[in-house]
Amino acid sequence: MEELRIDCLNQTEQELAAAKELRQNIFRLNHTMPDTEEYSKLLHKIFPHFGENCRIETPFSGVRTANVRFGRNVIIMPGCLMMSAGGITIDDDAMIAANVQLISNNHDLENRHVITCKPVHICRKVWVGAGATILPGVTVSENAVVGAGSVVTHDVEPNTIVAGNPAKLIRRI
Repeated sequence: MEELRIDCLNQTEQELAAAKELRQNIFRLNHTMPDTEEYSKLLHKIFPHFGENCRIETPFSGVRTANVRFGRNVIIMPGCLMMSAGGITIDDDAMIAANVQLISNNHDLENRHVITCKPVHICRKVWVGAGATILPGVTVSENAVVGAGSVVTHDVEPNTIVAGNPAKLIRRI
């Protein structure tokens, strides 16, 4: 998996303007009545690749959300953080519990102004438990469950339950 590197000190005016607009739209979303036309329009501005019948509860926080791709019937509960510079894909019927962090970027150890990016992939029918953190480059495979509070540092096999810090196999489904 190839790593993308972004120098935060050398962003274009266009990139800085897009980041500012995104922060403002996320603020608006977090202060808008759910299930209204305004709420729906903001969701589609924040997430250009928003799947059919998806639901995102607020508050929500994120960066570079144009890099997030949703399947259908995805549920995101309150408090989700999406650090999306490396890309995040959430497939059909995935459920993301409250206060989950999906992190596709990190800082370079030598030059902290550079972020290193690898995609996160949440596959079909995955359930990520409350307060879990999924780190850069991780794929959580189909029908897997990530236990509450877990820190997932490696790929998760299909039809398994993982939990802990770092997350380890608990059992097969």
